[in-house]
Amino acid sequence: APTKAERKACWGARDEFWQCLDSHGDDAAKCEKLRRAFESRCPQQWVKHFDKRRDFLKYKKKLETEGYSPPEAAGKS
Repeated sequence: APTKAERKACWGARDEFWQCLDSHGDDAAKCEKLRRAFESRCPQQWVKHFDKRRDFLKYKKKLETEGYSPPEAAGKS
């Protein structure tokens, strides 16, 4: 298990990477250096988890702001 300092470094790298993505409209190419730092400071399993978490949080925010609208074909068989 990572030490407290390793966890703090991982979370800091994640936060910097996410801030970069937020400020560049999720353009990963502009945040490549920060992505590499994030991947090098965090266990691979954590990177996967945080990537899924970011996607979920963005989806959740979209639902809260735009609401849910089912696809046109839903319920038609």
